[in-house]
Amino acid sequence: MGRMHCPGKGIARSALPYRTSVPSWMKMSPGQVSELVCKLAKKGLLPSQIGVMLRDSYGIAQVKNVTGSKILRVLRVNGLAPQIPEDLYCLIKKAVSMRKHLERNRKDKDSKFRLILVESRIHRITRYYKRVKKLPPTWKYQAATASALVSA
Repeated sequence: MGRMHCPGKGIARSALPYRTSVPSWMKMSPGQVSELVCKLAKKGLLPSQIGVMLRDSYGIAQVKNVTGSKILRVLRVNGLAPQIPEDLYCLIKKAVSMRKHLERNRKDKDSKFRLILVESRIHRITRYYKRVKKLPPTWKYQAATASALVSA
């Protein structure tokens, strides 16, 4: 499937290893990995950042292969999952920084256009998350209150 607001096809991606078993050199138990995930979440890291940290610093390629459940599910079981989904959070964060830029640079027409595209993506993904019940039906993106969502 192509991209939403540009002509690219977007087919490049990383390949997961074929084997889903835990490597023989891995010394951590599933419980230790779950505790580590929770500890990193309490520091304020997002689920994707936790995955990168575990891969780069601790040598844990896939949390799902070790614990049997994904990072977000581990966080949900422990009550540490973020209130709004991560992709929506990142889009809101981008829109807030673009609005801040536009306050300083009023004549930047290209940024104004890109902000419209980002906000249309926010509205589209919000509709999806309401449909699959990841967001409450009354949740609404408002540019005025968006900076409070990102800072919290």
